[in-house]
Amino acid sequence: MSLSATIEPTSFKEACQHDHWQQAMLAEIQALERNKTWSLVRLPPKKRVVGCKWVYKTKLNADGSIERHKARLVAKGFTQIEGMDFFETFSPVVKLTMVRFLLSVAVSHNWFFTPA
Repeated sequence: MSLSATIEPTSFKEACQHDHWQQAMLAEIQALERNKTWSLVRLPPKKRVVGCKWVYKTKLNADGSIERHKARLVAKGFTQIEGMDFFETFSPVVKLTMVRFLLSVAVSHNWFFTPA
């Protein structure tokens, strides 16, 4: 295994210099298209596009060998301005009372939990 195979790029330009990162980016784009993550639309007047960036990660096996190179395309949501780009925010957090309720239902039906 070469050192260049384990170093994670910090820029798109740097990633494009290596075939394995190009393949990882292509796989990510194909997955986004397959999952219909987005659709192309005309930009409404007075609206801004949220930019994106690539994040690279080398996934390793338990023995330290390379399992795969993973590339993720992420939105730069931090560039959005409240009241201009969005008006509401949501947090995907469950309330403790709901967790307790679901656990009590599961126990009363003798259901078992398994890790996802």
